Amino acid sequence: MDTDGSYDARGTRAHPVPHAVPRPAGPPPPPPKAPPLPAYAPAPRPPVAEWLDAPRRPAPPGVFRHGHVPPPEPDPDRVPDRALLSGAVISLLSGMLLWTLLWNGYIPYWRVPMKLVTPTEWWHAGAMGGPATMDAVEATIVYRAVLAALLIYGFGRLGNWPELLSRFVSGRPQPSRAAAAALLAGIVQLLAWKGTLPVVEPVLVLTPETWLQGGGDPYMAALVVYVLYALIALALLWPFARLGDWTALVRRRRAHSPHPPARTPADAAPALSPADWPELRAAGQREAADRLSADLAAGRMNDVDCVRVRHAWASAGTDPTRLAAFRDTVLRHGAAAWAHPSGDRDLPARTATHDLLTAQVRIGRGTHHDRTPHARRGCGVALDPAVLGTSLLAVGPPGAGKTRRLVRPVVETLALQALAGQGSVVAVCAAGTPLGPDEAYDVVIKPGDGTSVHDLDLYGGTTDPDEAAAFLAEGLVGDLATVDTRRAATALAQLLGPYHAAHGRFPAVPELYELLSGTPAVLAALRQKLDEGGHEAMRRELEARLRQGGSASDPCPALADRIALLDRPAFADFFAIGADARPFSLRSVQHHPLRVRIDLPERGHGEASRLLARLILAQFTAMATARADRSLFTCLVLDDATSTLTAETVRGIQRLRSAGAGVVLGLRTVDDVAENLHIALLSAVGCHMAFAGVTTWDGRRFAEAWGTEWVETREVAQHAVFADQPLTRAVHALRKLVTGQAVTRDAVTVRKVERERWSASELAHQVPAGHAVLSLTTVHGEHVPPLLVDLRD
Repeated sequence: MDTDGSYDARGTRAHPVPHAVPRPAGPPPPPPKAPPLPAYAPAPRPPVAEWLDAPRRPAPPGVFRHGHVPPPEPDPDRVPDRALLSGAVISLLSGMLLWTLLWNGYIPYWRVPMKLVTPTEWWHAGAMGGPATMDAVEATIVYRAVLAALLIYGFGRLGNWPELLSRFVSGRPQPSRAAAAALLAGIVQLLAWKGTLPVVEPVLVLTPETWLQGGGDPYMAALVVYVLYALIALALLWPFARLGDWTALVRRRRAHSPHPPARTPADAAPALSPADWPELRAAGQREAADRLSADLAAGRMNDVDCVRVRHAWASAGTDPTRLAAFRDTVLRHGAAAWAHPSGDRDLPARTATHDLLTAQVRIGRGTHHDRTPHARRGCGVALDPAVLGTSLLAVGPPGAGKTRRLVRPVVETLALQALAGQGSVVAVCAAGTPLGPDEAYDVVIKPGDGTSVHDLDLYGGTTDPDEAAAFLAEGLVGDLATVDTRRAATALAQLLGPYHAAHGRFPAVPELYELLSGTPAVLAALRQKLDEGGHEAMRRELEARLRQGGSASDPCPALADRIALLDRPAFADFFAIGADARPFSLRSVQHHPLRVRIDLPERGHGEASRLLARLILAQFTAMATARADRSLFTCLVLDDATSTLTAETVRGIQRLRSAGAGVVLGLRTVDDVAENLHIALLSAVGCHMAFAGVTTWDGRRFAEAWGTEWVETREVAQHAVFADQPLTRAVHALRKLVTGQAVTRDAVTVRKVERERWSASELAHQVPAGHAVLSLTTVHGEHVPPLLVDLRD
């Protein structure tokens, strides 16, 4: 099973190259014996089960949700690590100095608070008098311990020790967290038992004397002392055990132990995971859930199967009358239920990371750039139908990676969704573009290639002459500023309508060329055919076309010149009309989960390829917006949209977001589109992608589309300091002599200004190779500001 890298084993090779090993002389050695089975080895879970159980937390648009962990929110009051460490060290040294002075008696009157609450006869006369009785000595020991605790607490708060421990100990992963806590616990234990920290002696002083004597029994006295020592050691270890989370580490070690842990009643009925199909079990479909779970555990189910069955259950679960059919289908076919009509359950190969449960494909990772929002830094960046439904425009020079890092991953994910019964894709590219093998598609159309099984229907599968004329007008002369597309559509309709009425079909390419060229014999034969059939209305249409022919505004000569590009020997048998022809119409992708690839002969017939691309785009936008059932997401991917867009198709692209469809357009530069369409195109598409290497002219268009934002700027100005006093002037002169710089002071100005999110110069010169700046918009209106994406990660 081909999987998507998100749950495949890493570092494996299907066919490792064996190395030659010299054979030793003598009899062959006996075969090695198999190692004994371990006492307890848990059954490994299938990779698909692990993939199903992976967390998918809610995330903003464009974030790859499979295994996503949101980054922590930035803390504006967070102390830098260097300042935190320096403050902790300074507070520690200050506390040690104060404790040393107190311990050695260099601080006078430190016993005064203690003398105020103890009997006077315990002390010698005078403010500096020391202890006179044993009770005073013991009180001094306890008093020193209290002072030590107050010093530790005070200087710990002053040096922010809790934050230091949280950041550098409890914030570390296991087992380094437990090891760091154990190191600190060892240091504290050493200081306590050596007497540097007053812990053991105050505890012994506060313990009743009768307990320490053990009632005159020396063994009982020793036992009491050892118990006290153990309690002291445990009390000192307890905070560090919590700091290092030792209990969690022990539980994890026991979970990975080769010996099974003792089962508890809570383990008898573990919670169901998504791999156990709990939604089916909750609905009473236990038999179907058991069959699917068995196929999954046996490795007979992949991610496409899971998504396809879940999609079928979502449709059947809303209709109680379909539950029995759902159960019977699952019991009969198992993981292969509701398979794609082609019989394929996966692609021959995958090059990107996919998560079909969320219909996402991962294209890169958000960089730690100043212009990238903090919530997107380090997170996977993904595309899905929610953002592709607003269409995507990608601009970058040749070699920037548009095909390999954007177009092919998008085509792959749409093809996988087609296999799962949730979408369809039409990929249009030049012949030889690496968009996967032919086996990965249901229909492969290769105009000009004699091995092509399918033809392309120039008329889009319609029988309406006006609709067919609109398609052809956009494809033939939609890019010509000197020809009115509406007049061209009218002229074509005046010829296609009569021809269809007379022959019951639309004309083939040579016949259409003769009609547009105004060949008298062809037009006379058509007129006679109409007269014989009694098509008076269509005869009047033809007469009107003949009257308009030859005028200065007649679009037929331009139409004839363009259709002549397809009336070539290379296309002689391609756009065939008749019983033996196998034309493919884009109308088929409206209702069926198809995978279609159209290879255009860009190398030998560049102008004809662009004509066909315009025709395909015009047919797609018209048909996608006219369909009634929009539950199947349909996407057209144009690897190279040069000279493809027209005013009408740009308006059609804008209507796709409400029709459950979208287009992906790849351009080398925005200038590959007519200048009068630049603003309309950038407004029609909701997602924009600027690859590394774009020009400043292209960058200016993107900068205008992305707009501006308010940012806080900080300006520092240095002003010279003038001294009035002689001593101050002398100090300033000495400082200037030593440093070589005049004495200045900083004047800081903080203000909010409006600036471009990405300027044209930054897009042209500051986007590294293998990166792109991407902005997204969903069909629900959510916006993602432009962020720098590393497409290599």
